Amino acid sequence: MTQAVTQVVTQVVVGAGGLPPAVQALAQADFSGVAQLFANAGFTVALPAPGMLQVVKPQADAGRASVAVSVGVHGDETGPIEVLAHLLDALSRDASTLAVDLLVCVGNVDAIRAGKRFIDADLNRMFRPVRGSLAQAAESARADEMIAATAAFFDAAGPVRWHLDLHTAIRPSVYPTFAIVPDLVADDAKAQLIDWLGQAAIGAIIMNPQSAGTYSYYSAEHFGAAASTVELGRVGTLGQNDLSLFDDVSRALDGLLRGLPAQPVKAQPHVFKVAQEIIKHSDEFRMAFDRSTQNFTSLPQHAVIASDGDHVYTVQHAEELVVFPNPDVRVGLRAGLMVVRTS
Repeated sequence: MTQAVTQVVTQVVVGAGGLPPAVQALAQADFSGVAQLFANAGFTVALPAPGMLQVVKPQADAGRASVAVSVGVHGDETGPIEVLAHLLDALSRDASTLAVDLLVCVGNVDAIRAGKRFIDADLNRMFRPVRGSLAQAAESARADEMIAATAAFFDAAGPVRWHLDLHTAIRPSVYPTFAIVPDLVADDAKAQLIDWLGQAAIGAIIMNPQSAGTYSYYSAEHFGAAASTVELGRVGTLGQNDLSLFDDVSRALDGLLRGLPAQPVKAQPHVFKVAQEIIKHSDEFRMAFDRSTQNFTSLPQHAVIASDGDHVYTVQHAEELVVFPNPDVRVGLRAGLMVVRTS
């Protein structure tokens, strides 16, 4: 992390409502202040949809990277909102150092304002061509706005494309930070992304072979972005997160946006692949373990994972680890992943 960002993160000024002004502005999807600073520095600035800011260098060279950073796709995942708010505020005050074309997305603005995970349904299941019973949810319209703005950004981009969708998890985890990377990301871009995740001290990476309707998978599949859903600890109350827990990812993200030399990898992330998806097919769905079960909890071969009427999900490999177990999802959606370690 640069000295400027460190000072902003650790020496914030608290404004009305008890939140630092930068955090309050970003949580309310108010980009007016930072947008003007980037415009003053000669960038082309646009607000393509509510909660979205695009900052592009006019007549940039073809090798300039295009980076999308999203937060708040779930309204209760507030840590990344605070981190990005401070980072973006510091960067806008030193705008000439922005080395990439940038798209910032604050996902579920209404849910953030309400202090809820979502309004009608999970926004991070809406990035799919057919939404079925979810089509009338408030989040369906929001996903359409995000898709249109993201498409416009990447359609004008060069070949180097990134999308980092920053989250925090509901459950505790054996790996406090981990990432999900679409397996379809091109090999060279995937290697660069994994290196960056290592610099950000991400403990584990799951290579995911198919979409569950997530924003990052959509960017990878439709726009060729090196995309990842990055889980950065636990959900928390806006303004009360321990930002020291985000130091590594903040430093790595700041370096990416400023084009700084890569930092040494503290430890190579462990890599996993998806062994099976656990889909909830009916209201009879039941998990075989309780809500205290951590992400990456190991289960032995033949152990029962869940039951759904007459169908029983069991562990197929010698060992599988459960990630994102959530029996409360809607019928038809993914209720968990089972993964196996590959490296």
